Amino acid sequence: MKYLHTMVRITNIEESLRFYRDGLGLEEIRRSESEKGRYTLIFLAPKGQHETPVELTYNWDPEVYTGGRNFGHLAYEVDDIYAFCAHMQALGYTINRPPREGRMAFVRSPDNISVEILQAGGALPPAEPWASMPNTGAW
Repeated sequence: MKYLHTMVRITNIEESLRFYRDGLGLEEIRRSESEKGRYTLIFLAPKGQHETPVELTYNWDPEVYTGGRNFGHLAYEVDDIYAFCAHMQALGYTINRPPREGRMAFVRSPDNISVEILQAGGALPPAEPWASMPNTGAW
């Protein structure tokens, strides 16, 4: 068995690219559109890890998606969880579950997909403002 990709449905391409590309740092590795199927597929992956993409599916005809949390979550490892969370906050995203212990955080995409952020290696020493920051919303 070989892992191929994870698909999440999105409602706005630009908002989603800002989150996944500009926020998470994924790079677009391919894109396709189907006039007949009325959808756009955008594949993004971490730099140097094109074998582990996420597929963003944009359906051209409006649909209401609910239960983003039911999907579960995506998970990515970062070199500095505090710097990463500060970066996401600077872009205007809420850190729903702050990295209080220097190991794990959660943020949500514009379509309410939970993304778990894990510190590479061991946990960083607890640091403010993260150590005392409460959870915000659902994660």
